[in-house]
Amino acid sequence: MKPTVYFPMLGLAALAACESVNSPNPLPQYTAYQAQGDSATVATALNAFRTALGGLLNAPNTPPTDSGRREINWDGVPAAVTNVDTFPAGFFNINSKRGTLLATPGIGLRVDSSDFGASTQFKSFSPKKLFAAVGSNRVEVDFKLAGTSTNGLVTGFGVVFTDVDVAGSTRIELYDSTGVLIADLAAPAKSGAREFSLIAAVFESPIIARALIISGDAALNAGLADVSEGGTKDLVAMDDFVYGEPRP
Repeated sequence: MKPTVYFPMLGLAALAACESVNSPNPLPQYTAYQAQGDSATVATALNAFRTALGGLLNAPNTPPTDSGRREINWDGVPAAVTNVDTFPAGFFNINSKRGTLLATPGIGLRVDSSDFGASTQFKSFSPKKLFAAVGSNRVEVDFKLAGTSTNGLVTGFGVVFTDVDVAGSTRIELYDSTGVLIADLAAPAKSGAREFSLIAAVFESPIIARALIISGDAALNAGLADVSEGGTKDLVAMDDFVYGEPRP
């Protein structure tokens, strides 16, 4: 797949069609946004992605609308469901209505306020909480019209990751409503300590029904060392999610 790619460090954009040899028709075009570095560098690309989504930031618990975007930065998650391995999968469609349902094949989900006990590796992009699956390195995001059970589609989706050491270990796969893979995005690896990586994509119209996030090549585990500390696995955590307003 060859997307349009935005490289903030180089100020370069290249246009190409996203196609699959297994599909009888070309897949829809998208613009990919990626960045790696400190918070200021990543914020530049993230703001460009927000602009491409169009419209304003729609506040939590506001009803579904026809434009704008939603964001999750984890920092407002209540203490009762922080630092536990049982973060509710529907929290951001029921408790704080933003149109996402989360799932993992692992034990559960966790919002953590202590950098997962790895402050030499992880750093929050929007302080102070981070997010990860427990017992898995995979999280699925399904989109709903905010606060409802109606399936939704979004124009774009992106994630800020912390401590991506190995290029390709961390990815986002985007699927349409028929289950066709329409984008496969790899996060760039960091070049310095406690840096961030952004990957995101925007399509011309709402088409993304589901996102699969692969964070590193192993689940976070207190007994497992990251490659930056002499281990064999790249351990990665997540911060901000940014996506278009879910549409019917």
